[in-house]
Amino acid sequence: MIVSTIGQGLMWGILGVGIFMTYRILNFPDMTTEGSYPLGAAVCVMGITQGVSPIVATLLGVLAGMIAGLITGLLYTKGKIPIILSGILVMSGLNSVILYIMKSPSLSLLNQKKLHDSVNVLSLPPYFDTVVIGGGAVIVIVTLVGVFFHTTLGQAYVATGDNEVMARSFGINTDRMKILGLTVSNGIIALSGALLAQNDGYASVDKGIGVIVIGLASIIIGEVLFGQLTLIERLVAIVMGSILYQLLILLVIKLGFNTNYLKLISAIILAMCLMMPQIRTRLFGRLTLKKVGN
Repeated sequence: MIVSTIGQGLMWGILGVGIFMTYRILNFPDMTTEGSYPLGAAVCVMGITQGVSPIVATLLGVLAGMIAGLITGLLYTKGKIPIILSGILVMSGLNSVILYIMKSPSLSLLNQKKLHDSVNVLSLPPYFDTVVIGGGAVIVIVTLVGVFFHTTLGQAYVATGDNEVMARSFGINTDRMKILGLTVSNGIIALSGALLAQNDGYASVDKGIGVIVIGLASIIIGEVLFGQLTLIERLVAIVMGSILYQLLILLVIKLGFNTNYLKLISAIILAMCLMMPQIRTRLFGRLTLKKVGN
């Protein structure tokens, strides 16, 4: 179970990296996440059931997520609709799109080829196929995102999030950067959905409910545990935070908590992680005052 949980943590970590692209870099929450995640899963699973190879089906899922992010970006920058509302509009619309793609609320991969089958030829121990696939995907995504951040385009993207007014003064088209960020981030999120759908063996229209909480938890846990890091190190910390979060959920289940309340437990964990810096500041602040008083 621990090995399987680590593998799932790696795949969920990809979701965290995607959310990081908008939530931390551009400083706004993108609700498209809860639509692009199940969309990537739905497109991937439908492709596999129609005889498309798992790799191509996964890439099609990524493309679908990128299109969803692109639409959100256009609504936000060209339509002048607030980012949260833009994301909600696209997320709501994708619910019908997913139903249209799958022709049903859920679609199984029973007796269908998956990425795991190509790894199983290595005769790995049970559940290690999930770790290999998740680890390989994480390495590719973190490397590509890291390289992107070190390009001129990537630096312009980061500058847009740091100070939009200053970025414009340097001639950066900030609207284009926002569209780029939303497109790329939702493509990464859809990749996570496609991989986890193959790992779970199915896709469903409600699979995206609450995933933004899981992604944010990965980001916050990584930041709380590892502190000040470089941009690339933060990407790795997000993945580590995702693994720790999944292990924490596994511990909660092992302690006998009702799995029907996992969403509530996830929200509580995220709230505690968000309050941790404030708690730490107050605690160390009081300790410092006591030392000064003595």
